[in-house]
Formats: sequence, structure tokens, C-alpha cells
Amino acid sequence: MPKDFPRARRIADQIQRELADIIRFELKDPRIRMITLTDVEVSQDYAHARVFFTVLADAQQADEAREALQHASGFLRSQLARRMRLRAVPQLQFKYDASVARGVQLSRLIDEAVASDTKRTDT
Repeated sequence: MPKDFPRARRIADQIQRELADIIRFELKDPRIRMITLTDVEVSQDYAHARVFFTVLADAQQADEAREALQHASGFLRSQLARRMRLRAVPQLQFKYDASVARGVQLSRLIDEAVASDTKRTDT
């Protein structure tokens, strides 16, 4: 596991904030609906950034959103270059973060198990 460098973490956090703002206010793609950027990982040489996102929809809409984001990555990079003071703006690669969906599914399963256990002890 690579060491987490403070400058890389600060750059990743700034990229996440700026991208969220750009996507919300400047990107006009109908395939991108309710999207949340969960994390950004920047490589040690600052040449590449992996942007993790979630959507409030099914897997098909997540794929559509990923394709739309990847298609708009050039526009997003140019907007980042205007807003951030970096020598080189990293290439953006978008990845769907399924951890939120898995968390919701596990929570639902736990609630169902507790409800069935409560029914069983009540009877």
C-alpha cells in the first residue's frame, strides 16, 4: 500500500470539491443525475486521478453516468485547470463506488433479520 502523502491528499480533496461544483453547475449532460463524488485518489506523480462516485439509482444508470463523466473528462480537466494552480492537471478516470449500495443492502438485510427474530420471540 502506498504511503499517503499530505500534498497528494490535499490535491485530491481540492479536486473532489472543484469537480463536485463543476458537475453540479456547469455540466449539462442528462445522463448525469443525482451523483455524489465519494473520493479522489491522485497518483504520486500527480498525472492521474481516480474519481469515485455513487448515484441514487440502479447499476444501469451508474454505467450511463460513468460513460457520461468519462466523455466529459476533457471539459472537466479544462475547468479544473482554470480553478486550480497546478503545473499539470491530472487525467481523470471515473469509477463507480458500490460501497454505498452494498451498505444499504446490508442494512436492509440486518433490518429484515431483526424483524424476523422479533416475530419469532413474540410468538
